[in-house]
Amino acid sequence: MRRRLGSDCDMPNIKGAEKRMRQAEKARVKNKAVKTEIKHVRREALSLEAGTAEPEAVYRKYCSVLDKAAKKGVIKKNTAQRRKARAHARLRSALKPAVAAPQPAAEG
Repeated sequence: MRRRLGSDCDMPNIKGAEKRMRQAEKARVKNKAVKTEIKHVRREALSLEAGTAEPEAVYRKYCSVLDKAAKKGVIKKNTAQRRKARAHARLRSALKPAVAAPQPAAEG
């Protein structure tokens, strides 16, 4: 369970520790907002199979959100790259027309 600022029994005795606690709470709120935005854009990108939006535009937006999160340190750079690669693979497979597999030649 996460402890919140303002609870009487959890306040540190040292002023530096109190400041770090305040800073950590602010960072947690900001990081949560960025991660929530990533999730929303990701869901929008995954719903492309329905064909409701421009796939390339949504993919660019998703990449932008991931890059900004990596720049801010919310997620790691390699995590952003991996997520972009997987989203791109999904986009390619969604846009590629269904190609029938070649049938083996009938022997007879």
